[in-house]
Amino acid sequence: MKEFKGRVVIPGNCTAEAVVTHEGFNTLASMQMMFIQKKTICNDQSNRELYKKELQGKALCLPKTIGSTTGGMMLYTSAKLEKNPACLLFSEPIDSLAAAGAILADVWTDNSMPTVDSLGEEFLEAVKDGDKITVKEDGTVVIE
Repeated sequence: MKEFKGRVVIPGNCTAEAVVTHEGFNTLASMQMMFIQKKTICNDQSNRELYKKELQGKALCLPKTIGSTTGGMMLYTSAKLEKNPACLLFSEPIDSLAAAGAILADVWTDNSMPTVDSLGEEFLEAVKDGDKITVKEDGTVVIE
């Protein structure tokens, strides 16, 4: 069991299975097919670590988001459609677009995504796909 402490962006408690990328996460490219898929599956062929993996209900562990200005809206929309990741865990500081999407999801839906950033490079080195992740309201993230 390893424990990390980050900065709380959206508070909340959550336990979910990890899905991990060490590359920038292009929110639009990864999640755009959620409108026609039963579950949110990553469709970004450029992200070899996540391509064709389920994102819905998972603890999405990533360094940062990249891509277009619609990224935040994709995060909000995924929550509105109840097809969102269970939580967002950033090793680096969150960017304004991803933060906006997480905040909109928290304020405008009943499907909040606890979001923690600045967990550090060590976090991404320690976490593996399938690990059980517990997020606590104070920004503590436990990998089991």
